[in-house]
Amino acid sequence: MIETGIPKLDKFLGGGIPRGKSLVYYSQPGVEGEIFGLQTVYGTLKTGGTCVFVVSSTIPDIVKGQFDEFGWDISSFKDKLFFVDSYNPLIGAPSNEKYVVSNPDRIEDFHKTIMDIIKELPPSTIVFGSLSTIMDLCGEKETIEAVRTWNKMAMLYDHTIVYNFTAWPYSDETLNLIKGDLFNSVISIGGIAERVIFGQYFGIMKSDWAEVSRKSMLFRVLRPGGIKIFIPKILVTGPFDAGKSTFVHALSTRAISVDRLGTTVAMDHGHVEYKGFSADIFGTPGQERFDPIIKLLSGESMGVFLIVDSTNPSDFIRAKHMLDITKSYGLPYVVVANKQDLPGALTPEEIREQFHLPEDIPIVRAVAKDKIGVYEAFEVLLDRVTGGI
Repeated sequence: MIETGIPKLDKFLGGGIPRGKSLVYYSQPGVEGEIFGLQTVYGTLKTGGTCVFVVSSTIPDIVKGQFDEFGWDISSFKDKLFFVDSYNPLIGAPSNEKYVVSNPDRIEDFHKTIMDIIKELPPSTIVFGSLSTIMDLCGEKETIEAVRTWNKMAMLYDHTIVYNFTAWPYSDETLNLIKGDLFNSVISIGGIAERVIFGQYFGIMKSDWAEVSRKSMLFRVLRPGGIKIFIPKILVTGPFDAGKSTFVHALSTRAISVDRLGTTVAMDHGHVEYKGFSADIFGTPGQERFDPIIKLLSGESMGVFLIVDSTNPSDFIRAKHMLDITKSYGLPYVVVANKQDLPGALTPEEIREQFHLPEDIPIVRAVAKDKIGVYEAFEVLLDRVTGGI
């Protein structure tokens, strides 16, 4: 298996892309789709693989600079990374790369170079930076026929072959072929805008080696960092003095609270970068007069942490009420049993019994002030938000 290095995608694909298989990143115009090919190159190199990157939209030096922009040092992979230059010849400039397409507007020349690579190199990951550009230069039908041959030959020589494709207004026949039987796997990349949520997403359109999940992942592109799974809003709620602000600050890369005399009077806001995920977290005040804030944020959130003081069961009635507000929106949630270091702290089993919670609702032990259990709770909620993929 070849790992793409893209958060969640390798798990979507059952561990990555098998040798001999082809995959296309099928991007809608306007989204940052080309980063998927770049990150696949770096993901291959990091795990010891050999990689070929076919450059067709700009000069190779600019592409090399993009790796630096994302914080990916490729200087130590000189013997494992090869660039195919199909741009400099187009503008009449000399090329310093080992592999050059002498006439990039002729599919025959393109085909010859790719075939030489397939036959010369050991099993590698061959990534096309822009199949769309090749199609624009060489023609739709001609390019598709060449792709069919490249995919077959890659299978015979045990290469993995990956394409970036932008779905410009090509013929319906071309678009249907690309989404259909031309590749072993199709990853759809698009944009979404609804209410306050705006972002980009990816999901599996098809795969002939892995069970296809219809779940899509929102993502951000960070420089440096690359693709990060993006959770637009996670709500942190619970009774007064349960430790919500402490939890938000313990979990967050950066956070801010609006408080008076040590008590939150508006909301806490934090941002988390953790294991390929990017999330914004909002904590609500515990007093009943702020319940409208809970209702507002719950309607735009993707998951909820309910923070309870394990030593103060008298507040559980209030916690149940706050949980009911969020549950009315059908959100996945995790109960965080905070202050587990204090005398008299109830166990998760005792808390479950008092709340009458079903067994499938996670209750995570935590000491938020010491960051104990904080990231464990975050991972559990992420698993629920992303469907356990």
